[in-house]
Amino acid sequence: MRGPRLDVCLSGGPFAGFMRRLLCPFPYPPLPATDVPDTSDNASFVLALDPMSPPPGLEHCVVALGNFDGVHRGHQAVIARAQALARQLGRPCAVLTFEPHPSDYFARQAVIFRLTPRAAKARMLARLGLDGMIVESFDAALASFSAEDFVEEILLRRLGICAAVAGYDFHFGKSRTGTPEFLAQAGARLGFAVEIVAKITADAAGSLDAVSSTATRAALEAGDVAQAGRLLGHDWFVTGTVIMGRQLGRTLGFPTANIALDASCKLAHGIYAVRARVDGVTHKGVVYDGVASFGRRPTFDNGPPLLEVFLFDFAGDLYGKDMEVTFTDFVRAEARFDDVAALVVQMQSDVVRARAMLARHAAG
Repeated sequence: MRGPRLDVCLSGGPFAGFMRRLLCPFPYPPLPATDVPDTSDNASFVLALDPMSPPPGLEHCVVALGNFDGVHRGHQAVIARAQALARQLGRPCAVLTFEPHPSDYFARQAVIFRLTPRAAKARMLARLGLDGMIVESFDAALASFSAEDFVEEILLRRLGICAAVAGYDFHFGKSRTGTPEFLAQAGARLGFAVEIVAKITADAAGSLDAVSSTATRAALEAGDVAQAGRLLGHDWFVTGTVIMGRQLGRTLGFPTANIALDASCKLAHGIYAVRARVDGVTHKGVVYDGVASFGRRPTFDNGPPLLEVFLFDFAGDLYGKDMEVTFTDFVRAEARFDDVAALVVQMQSDVVRARAMLARHAAG
């Protein structure tokens, strides 16, 4: 199946952004042009990095503006409105987002628990049926743009948009002087449509507080992946490549697929009921139930945080494979055991509990 198109503009694209970041005191890793996420759910999805002109397939597009970390229910409302407007105008629809997270840039260090690092965000946006994702490097040059410059240089000259949709709290430009009201006024003056989407404060039952990435991060830091899923409007998931570990699980009768998560991840250390897809292929692949440990393995080495996934009813080699792991329930907190035998007994109990949780989750 054909993969996503990747728009790379060397004159102002990833290489230029990388050079700018070399001069920046914040040691955030560059955005490699080769880091193409699996978006096989939407093979025509366009990923454009720092384009200097409208990316092929996204000409005269409608853009949804924001960071969209987590792609939660509030973000989805903005995206849905942008898609409706794009259908009405007969134009493509894309998200315009930023890397690194502006908060990380201004703090000069990674301070934000990223709910959806770039690859996971692109995968989620492709599933929502968008035509593409445009990523602007958030660096000293972009941070210095006035709100007016951002509209005229980024939205109009480089991207040639026909319309923009943003949330009620979207701010942009130097010192965050660009407000939703400013954007609407600029659109009326410069000839592009603007729509602002109100805050999403409750689910269908009216039972949720304000939906936000901050609230979702707090839920995950507490290990409450079920609440995080309610806020997001979808189960939280991570992606990564299976790496070689110490193979401790294999010796205990629980072989695991090990994934090093994004360094910003602050998920509570513990045991979780999960579902996993290998290589991110939905319609051809198999989704496996499983149980996962995220933490430092205090019984053995208390090392760096690692995600270790034990897939039920699976046999095979997963090293080097890309995996998507979806978290459905919290089983228990991470704990240190006095001996390996006690740990094995607990792991057997964890499997039983995780299977029951996954069955209830599947039943709705």
